[in-house]
Amino acid sequence: NTGRIKDGVDVLLLSEEDARSLHERLQKAEWSVTSIEHREQMRRPPAPFITSTLQQEANRKLGMTARRAMQTAQRLYEDGHITYMRTDSVTLSGEAVNATRARIAQDYGDAYMLDSPRQYTGKTKNAQEAHEAIRPAGHPFDFPDGLRASLTNDEFRLYDLIWKRTVASQMADARGHRITVTVECDGAIFQVSGKTIEFPGYLRAYVEGSD
Repeated sequence: NTGRIKDGVDVLLLSEEDARSLHERLQKAEWSVTSIEHREQMRRPPAPFITSTLQQEANRKLGMTARRAMQTAQRLYEDGHITYMRTDSVTLSGEAVNATRARIAQDYGDAYMLDSPRQYTGKTKNAQEAHEAIRPAGHPFDFPDGLRASLTNDEFRLYDLIWKRTVASQMADARGHRITVTVECDGAIFQVSGKTIEFPGYLRAYVEGSD
């Protein structure tokens, strides 16, 4: 609230004079790479939507308020396009898993298919799990573009988000490498990192947003 460094936080606060002095010093010094770290990365897809995660992603990706997202989901549910949208369960029914795996095989190919269905466990205590996760209704799932003409813009975008998240949840992990390079210069240490995706896996269908 004040812009001041909190007590007990291990950081160095530079004044403008300190910062300019450091800048000048580093421009004259010699830089050297002190380490290059390679690390394999495996990323699992996020679980299918529950009420709270749907609201969060609708806000991040679509700019919807929680209320607007739920009103849109309510219309999709009433029109038979998605399952019930008030749930704490990340579980998919057997019908939904079969429909999801059928879509993966058809749209992405066997390389993106898991040998067996992936099971998710909820983290919410006292979760209301009378309903399954939020997902497209029926079997097979309606492809989003097939519904575009019959949905409003908000309904289409939200349905598309639910479809992608559901399908991605049963797809293979993404695989890649992360490289971190450490550079030192006159006592100052800098780090930069980047990642390379070798097999996109579920990222072909869905990339989770972040705050």
